[in-house]
Amino acid sequence: MINNPRCLYDNCFEGFICDTDKEVLGILCDHYHGDTRTTTREAWKSEISIMQETLSRFSVKDGRIIFEYDIPRLGKRIDVVLLFRGIIFCIEFKVGESKILEADVDQVLDYALDLKNFHKFSQDKVIVPVLVATNYKNFTSIVQMSVYDDLVVNPLLTGAENLFDIITSVLHRFPDEIPVDCNWIISPYAPTPTIIEAARSLYENHSVENITRHEADKVSTDRTIAYILQVIKESKEKQKKSICFVTGVPGAGKTLVGLDVAIKQTYQGNDEPVKDEGAVYLSGNGPLVAILTEALAQDNIKKARERKERKNLTDSRREVSKSIQMIHRYRDNMLAKIKNPVENGRLEIDPEKAVRMEKAGFGEVEHVAIFDEAQRSWTHKRLADYLRRGGTYGNKLKVPNFPMSEAAFLIWSLDQREDWATIVCLVGGGQEINTGEAGISEWIKAVNSEFRHWEVHISPKLTDAEYAEGKVSELLKDNPKVIFSDSLHLSVSLRSYRAEKVSAFVHAVLTFDNNASVIYNEIKDKYPIVLTRDMARARKWLHEKVRGTERIGVLVTKEAARFKPLAVHILPSGDENAVHWFLEDKVDTRSSNYLEDAATEIQVQGLELDYTCLLWDADMRCQNGKWSFFTFNGNTRWVEQAGTSQNSQEKRKYMLNAYRVLLTRARAGMVICVPEGNSNKTASGFWEDSTRLPEYYNGTYEYLREIGLEEI
Repeated sequence: MINNPRCLYDNCFEGFICDTDKEVLGILCDHYHGDTRTTTREAWKSEISIMQETLSRFSVKDGRIIFEYDIPRLGKRIDVVLLFRGIIFCIEFKVGESKILEADVDQVLDYALDLKNFHKFSQDKVIVPVLVATNYKNFTSIVQMSVYDDLVVNPLLTGAENLFDIITSVLHRFPDEIPVDCNWIISPYAPTPTIIEAARSLYENHSVENITRHEADKVSTDRTIAYILQVIKESKEKQKKSICFVTGVPGAGKTLVGLDVAIKQTYQGNDEPVKDEGAVYLSGNGPLVAILTEALAQDNIKKARERKERKNLTDSRREVSKSIQMIHRYRDNMLAKIKNPVENGRLEIDPEKAVRMEKAGFGEVEHVAIFDEAQRSWTHKRLADYLRRGGTYGNKLKVPNFPMSEAAFLIWSLDQREDWATIVCLVGGGQEINTGEAGISEWIKAVNSEFRHWEVHISPKLTDAEYAEGKVSELLKDNPKVIFSDSLHLSVSLRSYRAEKVSAFVHAVLTFDNNASVIYNEIKDKYPIVLTRDMARARKWLHEKVRGTERIGVLVTKEAARFKPLAVHILPSGDENAVHWFLEDKVDTRSSNYLEDAATEIQVQGLELDYTCLLWDADMRCQNGKWSFFTFNGNTRWVEQAGTSQNSQEKRKYMLNAYRVLLTRARAGMVICVPEGNSNKTASGFWEDSTRLPEYYNGTYEYLREIGLEEI
């Protein structure tokens, strides 16, 4: 058996058959990330038994079997893969099921198409998706190719007892296939020309401006995009490595710039896309990636129907995923290539875990990587702790002494290319909202210490206090490859009816700047910000403001705890919930427009609504002219986050930044609701609700009222 971080078990047929079921199960459990549930273990037991019985019936056992295979960078895992006589079998099990469900058929076909479109060593192979509902009594008797000429067979359906016959029929149908590449399991991620063209068509039919719903002149963003594309061009011509840092106020269009650069670099003008010179937009924000992907895919379906073309949502999502991906999957795909254990504090590629490609070397296929919200990259401690516990791939990827922060590792990943590369970091000031988010200083430190051969293009605004505590100039003073450019700062908000001063107002409020009142009076006519202590009035205000397809929603911080008395519930975690919240229309109860589920800073960072209600809980209180921070402990009381330790200081910074994020999510206006609390007492003289005392809220309310916020 071969150990490989891209799967939980990998063996030749004979080795697998000789292993006992307990040995195979033990390996699966040992390599799984976290504790396996009973249902998972029982499913594996059934799969092992079925596959051992099936494969033992073949007279020639020259294939490989792989359990729980991770498709590179797509976050999808196939139950079982067989590499047998030049054919790739993708097998999805539904243990205990006696019926075939359409969704399950779609799932296994989706895996096969992902391999076809993104897995280099599968692209010229016959791929056979097989759905095994273990108690199903029938089976597909005729092997047919799909309606597309792509070597993918239509899904085959069977129960456990007929799996041998299904595989045999495929082998008879395709008797002379060339063997699968011996490095199949460590195949590079590589989009096919077909998927590139499909994605190109998608973006041509839907402008990036519409994706991000910005609405004013594009002078600032066009200037920034042109500058970055010129840096990319020079990097290619001179075969060098470069990194750009782009800053901008909330709403200035950083996401727009990132997406547009990714698309323009990959689909250059009206020409054919240049092979292997594409770009990828990466974000650690799961809801943002999910919502951008779904919005684009749904719009593509609508436009295809208008043209009377045949198109399904799954294909559209796949096309979008060519250019928009989760940063953690990109990172983990590179982590799977390193030698382990790490020796002498230096990372090295393990040639047994990675395939060296022409030009790309051991790097990824894209020359250009755009990292949105780069300030949220992980600290060295957080990434090292993650890998010490086993990371995404389970125990086989345990790295007890990982030497880099996430920022440094991402630069290292692009540095593995043997020709040229460009990184674009989109940076929001004061936007770190999770423990372990390093801020932009980690990127600067990495460039200075490990990658001084990289050319650094930087926005002058990155030297401001809200970025890296104002230490950027000091960090870069001895680096001779630094180039400052005003073109890398998006200084003007794109929204025609929202001034840049909204961001300045929020900053003033959070820092107790005396200019808050002055700024408020300048913006309130074009951008209303009102105050209330009554959620019913807040909802009424939102409903009166919203028009047509505009969106409204309630926001709270993740530390908020006492919102249920106000008939507010937290939007459940999971990207699918965020997609419904942001994209469903006003007749769907899952929509933000219903004002029932409140999203947190985690779910809305990088995204916006037209009008918002910020429900200000007792987690951050104005007391004696400063902010005090509290977390709800044991469902009974608030505990102050005090202390001078680094962890305590970081916790307070993240809580403050959470309000900064929530206060800058509205395009057109917002209402801030600071509850009155509960001042009632029982007959015995005790507080009716000691977790919502008026004193927890009054200071914040009075502070906002003194600034001059209009009350409703």
